Amino acid sequence: MDIKQHRRDAHGINGFQENLRQIVYGGNDGIVTTFAVVAGFAGANAEGTAGIGLIAVIIFGFANLLADATSMGLGEFLSSRSEQDVYNARQRSEQHLIATEPARERSEVLSILAQKGLETNDAEKFADELCKHPDLLTDFMMRYEFGMSHPDDQNPALSGLYTFFSFLVFGCIPLLPYVLQMPLDQAFWASVAATAGALLLLGLFRWRITREGLSRSVFETLLVGGVCALVAYSVGWILGG
Repeated sequence: MDIKQHRRDAHGINGFQENLRQIVYGGNDGIVTTFAVVAGFAGANAEGTAGIGLIAVIIFGFANLLADATSMGLGEFLSSRSEQDVYNARQRSEQHLIATEPARERSEVLSILAQKGLETNDAEKFADELCKHPDLLTDFMMRYEFGMSHPDDQNPALSGLYTFFSFLVFGCIPLLPYVLQMPLDQAFWASVAATAGALLLLGLFRWRITREGLSRSVFETLLVGGVCALVAYSVGWILGG
């Protein structure tokens, strides 16, 4: 059993926890981006919105939703691949230094351990043992000298899919009042409520996964999404005159 699988089994870690960043990022962006279409139309005055009509709002909303979800998913994929490329390049460089300048690398290990609070004797013993295992030393230096996690912990394709589907699922919610053919004067405010509900749901999901403060998880999600939604409405109102 590899280390990653052991961590999952021993600590009950699942795919949602490993990809929480992608889910929250994609979900929040999906909610706000889709609401931006609705808010932009509404902010451009009720008369203009009525002229556009329900069908046009739905078409613009879903076209924007699908295009941005695809862009976000592929962007996450490329970002993860780029992080892996940077890690691998830095790792090769560090392996070269360990092979050609072992004394320098040992000195750097001692410096790191001193910063962590280890006594000199303990640090020297630890460094001596670590230097006997170049692969382990490389991992140690990548983590504590450069602050870089091993790329094997990430699956670029899976990260992209989590971002895509999170964007798509949460992003659909602000459009539901229009899909249900509600009157335009009611649909916008229903969409506002749906957007707030979607942000609340995303905040609760974040709290459920992390267990880090219910009020903080919900408040931060609502605040960030609310600010973005307000900006979208304001832009529509200003441009709509």
